[in-house]
Amino acid sequence: MSFRELNQRILAPAAQGLMIFGIISLCQPWSLFLHQYGVTLTLVGLIAFMVTSKIAPDPEKDEGFIEDSLDTLDINETSTPAGSSRGGSN
Repeated sequence: MSFRELNQRILAPAAQGLMIFGIISLCQPWSLFLHQYGVTLTLVGLIAFMVTSKIAPDPEKDEGFIEDSLDTLDINETSTPAGSSRGGSN
């Protein structure tokens, strides 16, 4: 697994989840600890999301290019070169 794939699958969603958890921590009335650090959790999640969103995903392999190249090769093999005759008679 490449770092870019790890970022897309785990790090970016974790940063989003941390932001959401920070907002929920601010709104809940039961735990003073979570309420005190809710803004910090939200900011850390926001900064992590800003960093992870700048990392581009893996480029996808273009398999159509290979098929197009093979089609072009087939066409070039069946065509005759310019100026030559196939029949052998002039």
